[in-house]
Amino acid sequence: MARHPSEQSNVIPGLFYKDPAAALAWLERAFGLETRLLVTDPSGAVAHAEMSYGAGRIMIGPGAWIDWAKSPNEVGGANTAAVHIMVDDVDAHCATARAAGAVITMEPEDQFYGDRSYRARDPEGHNWTFGQNIREVSEAEMEAVSGHKVVQR
Repeated sequence: MARHPSEQSNVIPGLFYKDPAAALAWLERAFGLETRLLVTDPSGAVAHAEMSYGAGRIMIGPGAWIDWAKSPNEVGGANTAAVHIMVDDVDAHCATARAAGAVITMEPEDQFYGDRSYRARDPEGHNWTFGQNIREVSEAEMEAVSGHKVVQR
């Protein structure tokens, strides 16, 4: 599938699911992602998929193709990465995710860096965060509120 260069993401995370077909349907319903590419093996099982949200993309696939790829539910819920997606209305997005069965692990709240965000866990244990920029915050203000050194480039 050829893509126009402006439609390509330079960083494309990939998540592994024990049941990628169920994950695709759930991620569309709960988080508003759109399946853009679907590759199935001769039996009809999902071999690879790509989903999008705005200009961002994510790959979804089965962990069974290689021994180091696992769903969090297959390794006691451990995650070594999380996906963060910027949305237009974080509170409405959270309500949709909750209604679809997402486990909300942090309710929407304003952050010191100017975003409002929430965290959710999907049915196979992947942790996701969703944010919405609600105000511009200077480095000095972020440092004063957080106690951390902040450098933006």
